[in-house]
Amino acid sequence: MPRALAVETSGRIGSVALVEDGQVLAADEFPHGLQHAAHIITRIQSLCDRLGWKPNDLRELYVSIGPGSFTGLRIGVTLAKTLAFATGAEVVAVPAARGLVENAPAEATEVLIVLDAKRDQIFTARFARTGRDAAWQEIEPPHLDDLSAALGRAGRPVWLLGDGIPAHRKFFPSDPQIHETAETTWRPRAEAIARLGFELAMASRFVDPDKLEPLYIRRPEAEEVWEKRHGRPP
Repeated sequence: MPRALAVETSGRIGSVALVEDGQVLAADEFPHGLQHAAHIITRIQSLCDRLGWKPNDLRELYVSIGPGSFTGLRIGVTLAKTLAFATGAEVVAVPAARGLVENAPAEATEVLIVLDAKRDQIFTARFARTGRDAAWQEIEPPHLDDLSAALGRAGRPVWLLGDGIPAHRKFFPSDPQIHETAETTWRPRAEAIARLGFELAMASRFVDPDKLEPLYIRRPEAEEVWEKRHGRPP
C-alpha cells in the first residue's frame, strides 16, 4: 500500500494531503504565495507526525501542475522535485483543471472551467460525462481563450466552474442553460489531486522529476512586459 503526498497550489488557497492506498488520511490548507512557501514543509511534517510517518515513507508524489497561479505552480512543482530527489519517491503530474472538475455538482453533465488569465481572457478546459456516476471525459484540454468563444463551442446545458467567474460574469450571455456553480466549488483541493494521482499511479503514469514542469499555458505577464520593453526574451 503506497504512501503518498498530494500537493495542490494552483489556486488562491493551497492544500496538501497524505494518502495511503488511494485514501486521504490527513489534509491541510494554506494561502499560496512566496511568503507561505517556507511553511509548506512544516505543514507536511506536521501531518506526517500526526500519522507517525517519516519523509522516506512517501513513495509517490501527486502534484497539480496547472494552469493556475504562476507563483503557486512554481512552489508546488519545486516542492515535488525536491522531495522526489531527496526521497526517491515517484511523481505523478495531475492537470489542475481535471482536479477542479471533480467539484462539479452531481447534476452537471458538461463543465467549462473558468480561471482568470487577465486581459479579458481565461484559462479553460471543457469536460463532459454521460451521467452523475460516469467518469469525466476531457473534451477540450487546458488552453487560453475568451469566455464567449469557449461558450460558443460548449454544449447545453453547461456549468461554469472556477474562481475566474466573477471577473468574467460580464461576458455571460442570457441563456437559462448556462449555470454558474456555487462559489464553494471554485477552489481546487489536494483531496481531488490525491484521488486522480492514485489512479494515474496505478496505471504507471509517472513522470521524470527532471522533466516535471508547470502547465503555464502562456508566459508570466512580467516576462511578456520585459520582452516588449527590451525587444527580446528575458
